Amino acid sequence: MIVAIDGPAGAGKSSIARQAAQELKFDFLDTGALYRAVTLATIRAQIDFEDTQALVKVASEVELEWDGDIILLNGEDVSGAIRSPTVTDAIRFLADEPEIRRQLSAQQRRIAEGRDIVTEGRDQGAEVFPEAECKFFLTASPEVRAERRLEQLKSEGRHLSFEQILTAQNKRDLEDESRPVGRLRAAEDAIVLNTDDMTPEEVLAWVLKQVREVMEKRQTQ
Repeated sequence: MIVAIDGPAGAGKSSIARQAAQELKFDFLDTGALYRAVTLATIRAQIDFEDTQALVKVASEVELEWDGDIILLNGEDVSGAIRSPTVTDAIRFLADEPEIRRQLSAQQRRIAEGRDIVTEGRDQGAEVFPEAECKFFLTASPEVRAERRLEQLKSEGRHLSFEQILTAQNKRDLEDESRPVGRLRAAEDAIVLNTDDMTPEEVLAWVLKQVREVMEKRQTQ
């Protein structure tokens, strides 16, 4: 069974997806980790990020395996290495390339085959897993999302103004909604939930309720 949770930055989809997977005893597919692993492979190969053909070649040749919180790149556990600032700064070069997104979408489908998966992103329900039994699109107003991000940064000891965060967020929203492949959007059959007036606990409970209702329906069929 596949549960796809999409939505814009700051809507809480990542934390909700992880917690939902834990509660349901499903695997959590961290799609961002796959992009990070290919980015790491590109850095190690010393490829110019402007060389699109070379980037696509690396993405097509690497072997990715996913097991819980562990990501294997050509058999090597790179779960820690992919979180480095160097990888974080470079990931956009691969995530924005349409052919690489197509290849990694295929990788995600391969990894999910035959497994109970909770996955999150921009286009999981609309493009990567159109057959997913449960599709959710979590959203919130720009102001609420920016406020949440502000509080998160404060807790990490980082200080930006609300206006700076909101401006950057609005720019990212526009970019995400305009991408040629993998653009931010709700699948036609997704359930859209505005989380403005909800706590994370309430959102999680709502998602779990929806999924369990589908699971019960499947069992009776």
